[in-house]
Amino acid sequence: MTLSITALYGAILALIILALGINVTVHRVRLKVPLGDGGNPTMLRMIRLHGNAIEYVPLAIVLMAIYELNGGWHLALHIIGIALIAGRLIQTAAMWGTEMPGAGRGIGQTTTWLSLGVLALLNLSKLV
Repeated sequence: MTLSITALYGAILALIILALGINVTVHRVRLKVPLGDGGNPTMLRMIRLHGNAIEYVPLAIVLMAIYELNGGWHLALHIIGIALIAGRLIQTAAMWGTEMPGAGRGIGQTTTWLSLGVLALLNLSKLV
């Protein structure tokens, strides 16, 4: 069995993480912050955008892969993959210009959490 669905969404999410990582480096150079956030709220925000994606996306990809390997429902994987991408992009857009919490930030993070929760439940359903 192949993991073509997981590969598709994993690749797209990896490109998002790569772009966020490059963005951190660009901001480090622009703001002259060699390590940490340098007390700069913009730098901290860019670091957290990248860090937040790193905290959640790998687990989601692993859960997607396990579910796909176990013969999971392909439509569910597509829906979750699209939700994860949307969640990451919404959160990034919402946090890009301000450190203040807002609806977009909450929607992006909640979408990520719901995606992980659904993936966990789908995997548990394969055990019974």
